[in-house]
Amino acid sequence: MTRQTDNRFDATQTGSAANLVTIEIADGIATVTLNRPNAMNALSQALRVALSQAMRQVDRDDAVRVVILTGAGMRAFTAGLDLKELGQNGLGAANDQHPDSNPVRAVEQCGKPVIGAINGVAITGGFELALACDVLLASETARFADTHARVGVMPGWGLSQKLSRLIGTYRAKELSFSGNFLDAATAEKWGLVNRVYAPDALMPAARRLAADMAQVDPGFSRAYKKLIDDGYATSFAEGMATEHARSSAANAAVTPDAVEAARNAVTARGRTQ
Repeated sequence: MTRQTDNRFDATQTGSAANLVTIEIADGIATVTLNRPNAMNALSQALRVALSQAMRQVDRDDAVRVVILTGAGMRAFTAGLDLKELGQNGLGAANDQHPDSNPVRAVEQCGKPVIGAINGVAITGGFELALACDVLLASETARFADTHARVGVMPGWGLSQKLSRLIGTYRAKELSFSGNFLDAATAEKWGLVNRVYAPDALMPAARRLAADMAQVDPGFSRAYKKLIDDGYATSFAEGMATEHARSSAANAAVTPDAVEAARNAVTARGRTQ
């Protein structure tokens, strides 16, 4: 059964009347869109709050199995923290870890798979938001940049630790110390994004992948995601021990009939791919 919604978060508690984030839900897939295209979807305080709320909402919604996170317009996924706002209010927002205003943490804590559909530039805080997703797909127009060093602000949303683990220390230092842009083709070559698409093909590709993921039992998907993330945050040996403990407990509850039914379903799906 399909349920479609278009929820808009206006973050009125911050004084903003703009529809800063939209949510569209169909066939178990929630598309969460940053909606400040005229400001390159820059992460103002109001947008950070709205996005955090939106991610928690879709995580609680039993009708949602997979989330796609993207930006409105063709120019930007998000240009990062709103520097004009920071210039007026100070740099406290750069280190704000409160769950109501830390969208990166809200994405990381979402128990459902989050596909980042990077439709344009992802700069600094926007780069960090992209790295919070589970899978990255990119438009040919997407570009990534870490300008923390050029702005004189230390990263606080995980970029300094995640990027080097994803693409290697040398490449991460090149990007962070230069502030140069990384184009989509090179990002794919370096393993930062899974695949690159023409701009008009990005969202259809993200929806196809999300539809495949949505076929997995949501409880299992949540547990599997947590297993991967928890293991990744530890040493390899600790991760292997975590996998052994959790798989032993979970697999003991799987009946032979359930295994046979699943085997038949996987075999039938394999014949169509």
